[in-house]
Amino acid sequence: MQLTNRRKVVSNKEQSFAEKIYLPAIVKGMAITFSHLFKKAPTIDYPNKTRPMAPVYRGQHVLKRDENGAERCTACGMCAVACPAEAITMESGERKKGEEHLYREEKYATIYEINMLRCIFCGLCEEACPKEAIFLTDRLVDTDYERRDMVYGKDKLVEKIDQRIDVSKRQTPEVLEFKKIPGLRHNELYKKIK
Repeated sequence: MQLTNRRKVVSNKEQSFAEKIYLPAIVKGMAITFSHLFKKAPTIDYPNKTRPMAPVYRGQHVLKRDENGAERCTACGMCAVACPAEAITMESGERKKGEEHLYREEKYATIYEINMLRCIFCGLCEEACPKEAIFLTDRLVDTDYERRDMVYGKDKLVEKIDQRIDVSKRQTPEVLEFKKIPGLRHNELYKKIK
């Protein structure tokens, strides 16, 4: 019984003597191999030379700090919800007295992890973040031999106070224009009016 109308016609053509001993095929393959010897190598000497990156390249994540050095992330979970690969996990905690210089608001991320093996570098986490805390940079993600080392915690994600990472090219012109509007308090701490 025939299930579909698709058919393949098989030809049982007799091979010639030269085809049976595979000599022409071997000669043809060796000619292709020798032709590649005189071409320029497509590889580069990576640590010493780098290829130019596209301006829209999305690489390793960074958790930003504000102008006072406090972490911006409030563990709201918007980035984790927006992540299609479910690569982001976090736990929130309450800020204690005396930690105002470490965390912007009362709630902060005690644990913030991104599984780089699952991440597809789509950039939805940075679009979903209401506090502009997470950005994808132009840095390459380091390789490793162990799976557990590819889960990046806050130790690898939070930018150092003395080594700030410029992410202005990742921000859209619309957002930058919105921030210039006088009177709006976009992404600033709430200040009580006395």
